[in-house]
Amino acid sequence: MPPEFQPSSDDLARYLEQRGELTKPWNLQMLRLKKLKEAKDSMDPQLYLEKVQEAHADLMRLGQFWKGREQEVFGGTYQPAELIEPLPGSPDDR
Repeated sequence: MPPEFQPSSDDLARYLEQRGELTKPWNLQMLRLKKLKEAKDSMDPQLYLEKVQEAHADLMRLGQFWKGREQEVFGGTYQPAELIEPLPGSPDDR
């Protein structure tokens, strides 16, 4: 896959759902921004700006989820966590 490949919002949603990560707030924000980007050309520019500002405000309310995950979140380099969490709803889920 070329490095410039960008999945569609549908592809991203399917991927997150398969990994059991669709409920994580930062992933929902990523999906929200992807959908906004896809709809940009069909939206009124002022409405688009308002929606991006709302998404930004919501993202800022999430706090510092990225602490300790800077490379993954900002560098795009996935590194598995040292502590492996079970998938939500799995038999090992707490």
